[in-house]
Amino acid sequence: MTTLKVHNIETAPEESKGLLEQSQKSNGMIPNLHGVLAGAPKILEAYQTLHELFTKSSFNNEELTVVWQAINVEHECHYCVPAHTGIAKMMKVDDDITEALRNETPLEDAKLEALRTMTLGIVRNRGNVSQEDLDAFYEAGYGEAQVLEIILGLSQKTISNYVNHIANTSVDEPFEKFSWKKETDK
Repeated sequence: MTTLKVHNIETAPEESKGLLEQSQKSNGMIPNLHGVLAGAPKILEAYQTLHELFTKSSFNNEELTVVWQAINVEHECHYCVPAHTGIAKMMKVDDDITEALRNETPLEDAKLEALRTMTLGIVRNRGNVSQEDLDAFYEAGYGEAQVLEIILGLSQKTISNYVNHIANTSVDEPFEKFSWKKETDK
């Protein structure tokens, strides 16, 4: 099992210190992921920027959660699934949505299920989705902008999921109660 250093403001490279201070201010703590990313200031900056851009996309809190968690679960990220479970609670997303995403079961809301399906199609097929897939997504009420915004969310989650796999990042204490393992691994 690999690990990478989790930095704090004192141990981080100079260029990361301000970014970690921003993280502390925004989150009330420095998430362990941000501490790991601080080892290379540009990836921490990229992650924070992508996060901010994605949260300003056309997606509402439920839709943001669907994209984030569908990717986290597909990538089997031991850190991000519990973190985004806690974040979804803070965003007042219905627990039934979060549990369906964590358990890889279809969502009751047809539009959200179409979003989950398209997100997984993009991830699993590395962007090679069919016109039929796109048409089904559009028929559910989404458009071309949302296809592109899924890719924005995927960009953010690829950074965090892959870094957490390599770093074996410890889940932050507030999110430990939401620990998760893929069903086949239980």
